[in-house]
Amino acid sequence: MEHRVCLVLVFVALITKEAMAAQHVVGGSQGWEESTDFSSWASGQKFKVGDQLVFKYTSGLHSVVELGGESAYKSCGLGTALNSMNTGNDVVKLNKPGTRYFACGTLGHCGQGMKVKITVESGTAPSTPESPSSSSSSSPAASSASAMHNYFAAFVLLTALVAPSLLYMF
Repeated sequence: MEHRVCLVLVFVALITKEAMAAQHVVGGSQGWEESTDFSSWASGQKFKVGDQLVFKYTSGLHSVVELGGESAYKSCGLGTALNSMNTGNDVVKLNKPGTRYFACGTLGHCGQGMKVKITVESGTAPSTPESPSSSSSSSPAASSASAMHNYFAAFVLLTALVAPSLLYMF
């Protein structure tokens, strides 16, 4: 019995942590495009460990390059790339606190401002939802539905594991 309760508590903790993570569509509704003001967009967000960045753009027109540091970010030094992505729907998990730097790998785009600096905070508190002016294609209703699905799954598992033991009590 105690083993089942511990297992359920671990499972619920894992689901809760996942439900609290946020997906940030870089650039909000405009996405990863040249006309987006990425500095303003990033300043309106709160990024936590466990959150994800989603870069949405036209594949072949743009790409995403993660840069090695502040100097490469400032100078658009694409030669120091830590990672390069080009699917048009790239997801980057923010797995530790610190600052990360991203730029478009298409010639000239970084110099025109197509770059973003992300500061990731430690902690497990829920991330700040995006404001309507920087909304993403993922609606608050969809996020709530996803969280509700996770909570329902935890409830079903908890019931399945604990209910048989409760029957013996009565």
